[in-house]
Amino acid sequence: MKFERLEILVGQKGLDLLASKTVLVLGIGGVGGHCTMALARSGIGTIIVVDEDVVELSNINRQMVALHSTLGKSKVDIIKERIQDVNPNCNVITYHQFYDHSSKEEILNHKIDFICDCIDTITYKIDVIKDSLKMEIPIISSMGAGNKYHPELLQISDITKTFNDPVSKVIRTVLRRERVKGKVPVVFSTEAPQKTETTVIGSTSFVPSSAGILMASYVVNKFLE
Repeated sequence: MKFERLEILVGQKGLDLLASKTVLVLGIGGVGGHCTMALARSGIGTIIVVDEDVVELSNINRQMVALHSTLGKSKVDIIKERIQDVNPNCNVITYHQFYDHSSKEEILNHKIDFICDCIDTITYKIDVIKDSLKMEIPIISSMGAGNKYHPELLQISDITKTFNDPVSKVIRTVLRRERVKGKVPVVFSTEAPQKTETTVIGSTSFVPSSAGILMASYVVNKFLE
């Protein structure tokens, strides 16, 4: 049985509960791809994945979907194939498009039990956080995983308690200015970003992947509480 080791911990009742849940993952990059597959291996019944990108050579060092054999292919199509290879019973809904003002109404129209925000664009990170609070959909958001070396310095906290993280600082400032109320759990690193000689953000294989697995762990444990 594919989830027998998980059943030892959560029981059949726990497996049934997880199979009844729908999780939306926004962004199938270094964080989102690992988050998605951890959710799939936890028996989540429906996973909605959103990403307009195709696999590029620069993705190979850190992204679940990135192989030489998948170059040029849609990330959401690849992740769907992987999910169903792990759990054929998982209902996978794909959106090969960006999450933005033109697409979000259709995407959020699903009955969603949790949102995993792995979007890179800060504007839409803020937007989905605001919508999740307004719609009372639980969310966890990934903060900056680039230019960092140490996965052991990742942690989950409310966004008001983060530090050494430029992404969360910008989001926190906007939410405060717009008087947005509500708890926003985030995965962030206490490690100060490394300074580099380029504006391109560097990345390791282990920090984004660890952030994604932490996000999935948070979601699954919230469901099982």
